[in-house]
Amino acid sequence: MNRTAALLTLALACAAVPAAAQPTARGPEECAALRNLDLPGVPISEVTAEWIAAGPAPLVGVPPVTLPAYCRVQATLNRRQGADGQQYGIGFALALPVNWSGRFLFQGGGGFNGALFPPLGTGAAGGVPALARGFVVASTDAGHRSPPGAFLDTTFLRDQQATLDFAYASIERVTAVAKAVIARYYSRSASRSYYAGCSTGGREAMQAAQRYPMEFDGVIAGAPAMRNNYAALGTDWVNVQLNQVAPRGANGQPVTRDALSSTQKEAVIEGIRNSCDANDGVRDGLVFNASSCKFDPKTLVCDGKASGGSCLTTAQAAALERAFAGPRTGDGRQLYSPFPFDTGIADTPKGIQGLLNGGFNGSPASTTDIAAAARWADNDGPSTLTNTANWTNMSTFVNRGGKMLLYHGMSDPTYSALDTVDYYNRLAGANGGAEAVQRWSRLFLIPGMGHCGGGSLTTASFDLLTALVNWVEQGVEPDAVIATRIGEPRLSRPLCAYPRYAHYSGRGDPNDAANFDCRAP
Repeated sequence: MNRTAALLTLALACAAVPAAAQPTARGPEECAALRNLDLPGVPISEVTAEWIAAGPAPLVGVPPVTLPAYCRVQATLNRRQGADGQQYGIGFALALPVNWSGRFLFQGGGGFNGALFPPLGTGAAGGVPALARGFVVASTDAGHRSPPGAFLDTTFLRDQQATLDFAYASIERVTAVAKAVIARYYSRSASRSYYAGCSTGGREAMQAAQRYPMEFDGVIAGAPAMRNNYAALGTDWVNVQLNQVAPRGANGQPVTRDALSSTQKEAVIEGIRNSCDANDGVRDGLVFNASSCKFDPKTLVCDGKASGGSCLTTAQAAALERAFAGPRTGDGRQLYSPFPFDTGIADTPKGIQGLLNGGFNGSPASTTDIAAAARWADNDGPSTLTNTANWTNMSTFVNRGGKMLLYHGMSDPTYSALDTVDYYNRLAGANGGAEAVQRWSRLFLIPGMGHCGGGSLTTASFDLLTALVNWVEQGVEPDAVIATRIGEPRLSRPLCAYPRYAHYSGRGDPNDAANFDCRAP
């Protein structure tokens, strides 16, 4: 049986099992039976099924959460030997809770995938994973396994099918199998299906709605990796500009993170605060009214000479201005979106550094051929396959009631939040305008937040999953979602649906979201 026939068989099998409001609970015996999983026409192997007792979620950085007892199924689809002699196959894991809500969530991946993460559904869930809410949750390695910790390993791209599986095919295949397993295990099909992810997972969530509009009722796409090569060009451009004023290391190469001293970086952040912070009604280190932010690095120039203090040289200010304006060709064509001046751009988390510290890509050479880089980005096969930025026809997804939420940290050094804003504006332009697109899609921007999270001041904990479910199932429009700071001092803010922003009312505790309203810029 070919792939199309197999997927059709699975779809018919799922459709034959009715959905129900009160799914039947399952236990260890039913879980053990899945070890003999056999699906018609589906090359499935290496099947394991383990009953996991209720207990604390194995999470880092969130309050303790108790997960329900669940059956964890793991297997491989289409195990094969690639043209390069390596073993490939789409690994997936499925968590089937004892008391199922009837909902299914596909958990997005990250980097270049290649690892099978626990199917818990933690993304944009406000600290309460989807599994703890009774969702069935699926995860996948997207068709290949990388060495431990090598989440940017790209050797699998040598294999055509592995490349296709990573680009999009694994979404369709795992979804079909997961829905078939759900129907078999609970004796009924899923009532609602969702996809949530950030970065690569955000790109996958967009593809879930764009390529498979009949499969998902709602998606959450965070900091989507829409245009990988252009985004890499954008961060390289920032580093190239900073390297013009950076000192040289022992190897003779510029040290990007030292282009500005720590004192000068603090001065830049203070300059952004002075120019933009209070435009949302309160000075709190977070720029919610980003569209009004007109920070000019030249205002920090003292006398044009290096001082070792908090002022910038003329060359440093000019480098910052060029860097954040984004890369252009020699004839002035914008190749990638600008990066916003935001208060998290000098953060130094354990993960991805802020742009003023070199971002994610370290210290590339001090010059680059932008025109050549543009041609490379245009013609690269994997990048073309994963590009979700140009697809705006969502008619089928919208017609069947689908909803899409996007979110992006304004201090993200890997993918510019303004690139996601640009996509959303083009999405509106192609679908009847802003008012029409807001009937089924919303964008939330998070000041101070880095790539998919993090930030010394930001409100990076928010529950978009509840907002999406309430919109899909009850018609409650998510005009604003409450976000809180992780850690002290405690702070909460409404994340207002773009283009509106959170503005302090002038009354009450400015640390409490209840004292803010959403305003148009």
